[in-house]
Amino acid sequence: MPTESYLNFQENTLDTKTLHDLFKSYQLLIFDLDGTLADTMPLHYQACQEVCQPLGFDFPLDFFYEQAGIPTQQVFINLMSKLGLKHDGVALAKEKEKRFQALIPQVKPLPFSLKLLEHFKEEKKIAIGSGGERITVLKTLEALNLKVKYDAIVTADDVMEHKPRPETFLKCAEITNIEPAHCIVLEDGLQGMIAAKAAEMDCFDVIRMEFFR
Repeated sequence: MPTESYLNFQENTLDTKTLHDLFKSYQLLIFDLDGTLADTMPLHYQACQEVCQPLGFDFPLDFFYEQAGIPTQQVFINLMSKLGLKHDGVALAKEKEKRFQALIPQVKPLPFSLKLLEHFKEEKKIAIGSGGERITVLKTLEALNLKVKYDAIVTADDVMEHKPRPETFLKCAEITNIEPAHCIVLEDGLQGMIAAKAAEMDCFDVIRMEFFR
């Protein structure tokens, strides 16, 4: 998976009729944020590298994508374990979040999720189910400026068990009073897709543009 914008993977987004037919039966659309609704992954990776490289190592790109959806502090703790380094993973995560927040004004929405959101925002409930910290999630949504009423925003700060556990998405369903069977999760990361299936919700992979089985 390259570090370029996910825009390149969504150039041929679904036409409106196909999109409507695929998602019309669901009552709640749950969007992951980073890499699904917001084109943030290159900026997250930039922030990771800005933290790691001065200490003499790179953040492995494959590991970066494997960890997508997991809270930043746990990602850096996992990274230190993977690389056999003794840096304080929590401190590195805090510095990475600080650097990412400085990049947030550059964030743009991704075309498929934007099209889906615009099509259904008046007739379906909309939720955000993110592994990011609440302050970062809210700042990212503010930067996107999509003029949408979110019926639920669930972040890493709001749950005890994070993706690939289902709590994030189940809490979205609970807040909106929608049964999991009537929810669809939009995701780009494997951890989130696994979480959606564990929540007994359908899940759509916005990179491969197909339902996750």
